[in-house]
Amino acid sequence: MHSCDTPFGSLRLDRYPPTRNPTLQPFDAADLYLLQQLAPLPPGTDRVLVINDQFGTLACALALTGTAVVSWSDSHLAERALHNNLQHNQLPAPAVTFIDSQQLPSGPISRVLLRVPKSLALLEDQLSRLRPLLTADAVVIAGAMLKHLPPSAGDLLARYIGPYQASLAWKKARLLTARFDSSLAPALPQLDTRYALPDDDVQLTNLPGVFSRERLDIGTRIMLPCIPRTEGPARIVDLGCGNGALGIQAALHNPQAQLSFIDESYAAVASARLNLSQACPGRDARFLVSDGLIDADTASADLVLCNPPFHQQQVIGDEIALRLFQQSRAALAPDGALLVVGNRHLGYHVKLKRFFGKVEQVGGNSKFVVLRASRLA
Repeated sequence: MHSCDTPFGSLRLDRYPPTRNPTLQPFDAADLYLLQQLAPLPPGTDRVLVINDQFGTLACALALTGTAVVSWSDSHLAERALHNNLQHNQLPAPAVTFIDSQQLPSGPISRVLLRVPKSLALLEDQLSRLRPLLTADAVVIAGAMLKHLPPSAGDLLARYIGPYQASLAWKKARLLTARFDSSLAPALPQLDTRYALPDDDVQLTNLPGVFSRERLDIGTRIMLPCIPRTEGPARIVDLGCGNGALGIQAALHNPQAQLSFIDESYAAVASARLNLSQACPGRDARFLVSDGLIDADTASADLVLCNPPFHQQQVIGDEIALRLFQQSRAALAPDGALLVVGNRHLGYHVKLKRFFGKVEQVGGNSKFVVLRASRLA
């Protein structure tokens, strides 16, 4: 648990998922800079929209004032972090309304705090959808650490909101403050991308913010031929599904399989749902936005397919992958298996042996390896 002193009061905050690294905090200078810019709240402010609040720091701080706060994000992990940190600070759950990326907050909105996301496509999508909800005097304050602030973020603010002013740097953070310009008439952007699933007549659609939206990533491409063909209603899970490429390949190869697509990104699950409906019309499947398999029943899966992330936003590490490996072991049937792909240098063959009795290589190339892990040695 970390203590965070904000202009609106002190908070006790934690990251989600929990981390073993004590140097990783659930807030940074960009969060504090954004809150400083808004403090004190302008007279008459009855609601603030917070966008991409990774651990709920912004929303919890504003909730201390009694102001109604709406948090808009694509991340279910951020949603869980928000709810946990509201509880840590004895703030009522209704103090902050969470809206996922596939929904829209209600207008009118006059004050917005925005953390610039890693995906510029997601940022453009958010700004284009936000504009019709803004009041004539609306102010959008975007913030990021300098090393993560792309130059084009200001261009997008100017295109969809209005002229902006960049702040001086403070503790390696910077703010971009844009004021609504009613004379702008930006066209609605076409941000969905499409590409083909290799060796199949299937087009994959990627909504803004989805992993590997410009092209199929190499790890997934190498893993596709390793997906087994099975008879009968095998229970197959595409864990961290992204656009659903692995699960769709499994559906094409296993016509009787019971499929589940799981991701922490609302846009990813929406993309996977759309793609399965186009690749296999009428095919039933389960689509779940969740923290991996944390809520899965024991022995509820026969095969888990996973191309695990090696980062959470800009923080690189293996904690997310290890969590998914552990969850997979708990969810697999005794004779089930986890099929996973990763860079060779990540050493997944060693790390998987913490949770599984048998780990064997079933595919790969000079840079990537596909491993099959099973509970039985």
